[in-house]
Amino acid sequence: MTYTVVWRPSAERALAEIWTSADDRQTVSDAANAIDALLRTTPLDVGESRVANIRILTVLPLSLYYDVHEDDRLVAVWAVWRVPKR
Repeated sequence: MTYTVVWRPSAERALAEIWTSADDRQTVSDAANAIDALLRTTPLDVGESRVANIRILTVLPLSLYYDVHEDDRLVAVWAVWRVPKR
């Protein structure tokens, strides 16, 4: 089954800031698209569980917090940040 993925406004703004300031915009776009695809199809099988229904997922160069609302088939992304280069 497919889930609907919703990016909360604060997460959308953070992603836009990350993309705007990136010198590798295509890499950021590719990671965001891969995240959307994973969360649409297998949100409970990717990432790691945290408190309650909160999960964390990393698709370099991005990491994010999201939660899954199984009854509604909804995934809400509520925080995203760029993983620092090592």
